[in-house]
Amino acid sequence: MARFTLPRDLYHGKGALDALKTLNGTKAFVVVGGGSMKRFGFLDKVVNNLKEAGMEVMAFEGVEPDPSVETVMKGAAAMREFQPDWIVAIGGGSPIDAAKAMWVFYEHPEATFEEIKKPFNIPKLRNKAIFVAIPSTSGTATEVTAFSVITDYSTNIKYPLADFEITPDIAILDTDIPLTMPKTLTAHTGMDALTHAIEAYVASARSDFSDPLALKAISDIYDSLIDSYYGDKNARGKMHIAQCLAGMAFSNALLGIAHSLAHKTGAMFDIPHGCCNAILLPSVIQYNAKVCADRYATIARMLGLTGNTDKQLTDALIDSIKELNKKLGIAQTYKENGVSEELFKQHIDEIAANAVLDPCTGSNPRKIDAEGMKKVLTCAYYGEPVTF
Repeated sequence: MARFTLPRDLYHGKGALDALKTLNGTKAFVVVGGGSMKRFGFLDKVVNNLKEAGMEVMAFEGVEPDPSVETVMKGAAAMREFQPDWIVAIGGGSPIDAAKAMWVFYEHPEATFEEIKKPFNIPKLRNKAIFVAIPSTSGTATEVTAFSVITDYSTNIKYPLADFEITPDIAILDTDIPLTMPKTLTAHTGMDALTHAIEAYVASARSDFSDPLALKAISDIYDSLIDSYYGDKNARGKMHIAQCLAGMAFSNALLGIAHSLAHKTGAMFDIPHGCCNAILLPSVIQYNAKVCADRYATIARMLGLTGNTDKQLTDALIDSIKELNKKLGIAQTYKENGVSEELFKQHIDEIAANAVLDPCTGSNPRKIDAEGMKKVLTCAYYGEPVTF
């Protein structure tokens, strides 16, 4: 038996933040990140809309990029003191991911991070609060997923928490908000979204429900990402929806080793998550094509790429991704992104071993061990083809 889970409600389009005025409750705990939502007035709008709904509001500000276990515990403690019946997270993936984890420890203070980082081991939620997610970036799709990525800085390892319990109850995709994204963030989050969709389409847990969402997301991302990068407002709105479709797909179909390796290299090499995915995706496709070239060929045909065989079409897809990276100003290798050979060689064994243990590895279409991870990562570091 399989399962397909989405938020109960999804509000989308220009001015969708007004949906907050319709919520029924007494207290709302708002989690936000580094300040852009405050500077552009969206935090005030969220707070004012919640107050108009008759709620007392407390804001927890300053969640860092790649939120830490310590931030999560601090936020959970503040929640326990305030006792909200609504948790509202606004911003990029970081504040929403952090708020999801805070939610767990708010409702279950006896839980430990060691326990909940095990896949699908989060206790039942919604005993105290309902969760609303409002994304400001167009990539992570955490507003519709069963995932949260939290960093343990004592080990420099990112842990993807995975459980349908942390799927938000309400997602609000206000297309005014992503207009504030700078170009580099637009590029990185866009490639994160593309990787979500492609990995979901070939993942072992894919289904007839996830496939159409993944393909639609891929098509719309290819149509709109470059224009979005250059600030086109309509393209920004289209990307905001496309990344959400990708999230719906991968939250249920799961992901693969591009994300396993991105989780383990991002913190170690101080490279944004979406950039890591952009670097890794061509190498991972080459590795996985041994078992699912037909799926990659289907994507290539949909995009209008040419080739007479599945291999030719898969190669065309890889080339198109590399060209997309080039247009977005993303260097294709870890080496070109400033990772020294000394640092790479120092940590490759550790990264490979931890990537095998990452929850995303289990749904990769082709099995892999630590030695295989090292080979794929080495190819992504130098820009060499994956031939094994």
